[in-house]
Amino acid sequence: MKNKYVNFITDEHLLNCIGNLHKAYLKAKSNISKQNFYSNKVDTIKLTFDSKFNGIDQESLIQSEILRQIDKSINNSIGTFHEQILGGIEGFELGNLSGFDIKAKDDSLFAVFQFQETSSNIQDCVFEKLAKQAKLFKNSICYLVDFYSDKSYSEKWVLGNEEYTVSHKSVFKISADKFYSLLTKQDDALNNLIKSLPHSISGYSLLHSQLP
Repeated sequence: MKNKYVNFITDEHLLNCIGNLHKAYLKAKSNISKQNFYSNKVDTIKLTFDSKFNGIDQESLIQSEILRQIDKSINNSIGTFHEQILGGIEGFELGNLSGFDIKAKDDSLFAVFQFQETSSNIQDCVFEKLAKQAKLFKNSICYLVDFYSDKSYSEKWVLGNEEYTVSHKSVFKISADKFYSLLTKQDDALNNLIKSLPHSISGYSLLHSQLP
């Protein structure tokens, strides 16, 4: 039976991934309500100035801050969503206890996801981790997958400066769209997933009657 949403994972798998993310949203919203918003440390003086000087009523400011906190808490769940989606592609799986976000079942590929810019120290640690894995599995390719950059690229990861550089022949940096294309063998896989979401979320809603 032909898939309704995307053709690199099953409809069932996609709807399950959406369901898991929906549960994360529900949990985040229940954890950050107006009541427990006030139970946390709130700068009421700043809230008053923001309201008066920006011409925004306090209720709107509070709702905006609650949404900001929900958004902050849901970021990790968005990362998990990508892991689960890509883990449903034939030949690949979640890294689970391997220390990687996604891996090939035959150990030919290992990947770590990055959703925000990090310090050079963290970058060094991630590179060392990937290089160590590449040395252990000599036929593998290891990737740092960049989910925050607008640039589309795939390149050997080189650390350092003009005087001193470090690299490994099997360690690469790659943008999210290129990584989706690599695993699915489809140029527009990530874009097709994004385009399918309104339709697939509606499909999830019809099945579960939990969304507006």
